[in-house]
Amino acid sequence: MAVDVSLKVQIDHLMIGRAVSFGPNGERSAIAKNKIDEPLPLGLLGFSGDEHGDLIHHGGKEKAVHHYPSEHYTVWQQELPDVHADRWQSGAFGENLSTVGITEKDICIGDIFRLGTALVQVTQARQPCWKLNEKFAVTDMAVRVQNTGRTGWYYRVLKAGEVYPGASLSLTERFHPEWTLSRLLYFFYQETLNQDALSEIASLELLAQSWRNLARLRLENGQIEESSTRLNTPRKLG
Repeated sequence: MAVDVSLKVQIDHLMIGRAVSFGPNGERSAIAKNKIDEPLPLGLLGFSGDEHGDLIHHGGKEKAVHHYPSEHYTVWQQELPDVHADRWQSGAFGENLSTVGITEKDICIGDIFRLGTALVQVTQARQPCWKLNEKFAVTDMAVRVQNTGRTGWYYRVLKAGEVYPGASLSLTERFHPEWTLSRLLYFFYQETLNQDALSEIASLELLAQSWRNLARLRLENGQIEESSTRLNTPRKLG
């Protein structure tokens, strides 16, 4: 279908991180990302040099690149004025890409973007986890991110290439204009058992399989999956 050729933004920051001991029991994470000022190769599993502490829930082809809108930071700072300003630095949400001009309201499942010389496709919104609680020293930060819909999103890499700070991110194809990420998040976390919406979500072939599976399970069981272990910081052992 015809796409909005004006949906084009510039990459403000390009970021990668190393996995380190992070959680209360030494759980590893690479949520802290550092800005890179030189071109980076982007392959099917993400940017060269970027790591993941939990390979079960992070990384992989469906979550190769994480994008978080810079404009969300301003809103968070207004809502959480007691959080030290140093914590509100680009990369704090574990993102690889930072931009101004597009948010979850503008992005649709399956959107294909040209990113530098690579091609990437939107696979899912981010499902926040407890590591955000630790990162910002806010006990319910993951829940706040989930409930506000300011989650960011992930891409799969369709064509490997090279990306540099200042590169353009340009929409080239759109398959599901009716399924913005904001709408997807609404039905996942607000109107959680809407049968019609869940049926549509389960049939979205370009959506990450894990999200489609969750929609199918809700349809089959008529209940919401357990999420406390994802959202709540683990208790310190010993």
